[in-house]
Amino acid sequence: MTIEEAQRCVDDWIKDYGVRYFSELTNMAVLTEEVGELARVMARKYGDQSFKEGEKDNIADEMADVLWVLICLANQTGTDLTEAFRKNIEKKTDRDKFRHKNNPKL
Repeated sequence: MTIEEAQRCVDDWIKDYGVRYFSELTNMAVLTEEVGELARVMARKYGDQSFKEGEKDNIADEMADVLWVLICLANQTGTDLTEAFRKNIEKKTDRDKFRHKNNPKL
């Protein structure tokens, strides 16, 4: 699935099952919540915390939740994520093409 297809898929789902998008501000809060849920799982799997009874390692699902809400926000704001991501890679390449290779910490 391309990013464009994912944006269309989310929009179709919202129209078919979701009634309407939540407001942009609500979705921003939901995105923050979903990132926190991903962080919790990461801290338990890769950090110093342990899973509580009943918690599970569902990193893929939590990442998909983050992506879902990010796509909702992109759709609501008229952002073409394919083009935005392409431009972002160009920006990073121009800015950082030597920075990381020349970093003695890496």
